[in-house]
Amino acid sequence: MRVHVERIKDSDLYLDFHEPADHFAVLNTMIQSGECEFTDRIHVQLRLYRIHDMIEVEGTLTTGIRLPCGRCLNRYETPLNAEFALTYTRELPEGQAEVVDLREEDIGMIVFHGDEIDLRDGIQEQVVLTFPFRPICRENCKGLCPQCGKDLNQGQCDCDRVDPAHPFAALKKLKLDR
Repeated sequence: MRVHVERIKDSDLYLDFHEPADHFAVLNTMIQSGECEFTDRIHVQLRLYRIHDMIEVEGTLTTGIRLPCGRCLNRYETPLNAEFALTYTRELPEGQAEVVDLREEDIGMIVFHGDEIDLRDGIQEQVVLTFPFRPICRENCKGLCPQCGKDLNQGQCDCDRVDPAHPFAALKKLKLDR
């Protein structure tokens, strides 16, 4: 996923590719640790163009993943779709980073060296940012019983539970002397 900068000299460059998730280092680590499974290749469409000394990359990505639900722990499939924009530059704008001691990521630019841009890290980052913050298999998922661990989507358990979300649940445990 390297692009030679000279290919973007006079006109826009359009790229379209499908890449297995395990070809990205961070995504491969996530797969190996069991955090997720990819059900499809990562499909990326890019438009690269030059603005002065910077290379702008606009793109879309689509793929499918299988994640454990944050409530019931059952795995479910969901699509990932995102539009993104990345800015690559050979050097940071003069004086910006030194004023407040910013890193390249803080400014929102990715510095590259040489005559090629490696798009792999930028695309990988966009895939990770697209993951749901709290994965839930469905909006009305009931989760697990906090006492016995039974999946409450498959029916009620025999545990004696008080709904902790009820505003007066704590009063049930209150003992008064008369």
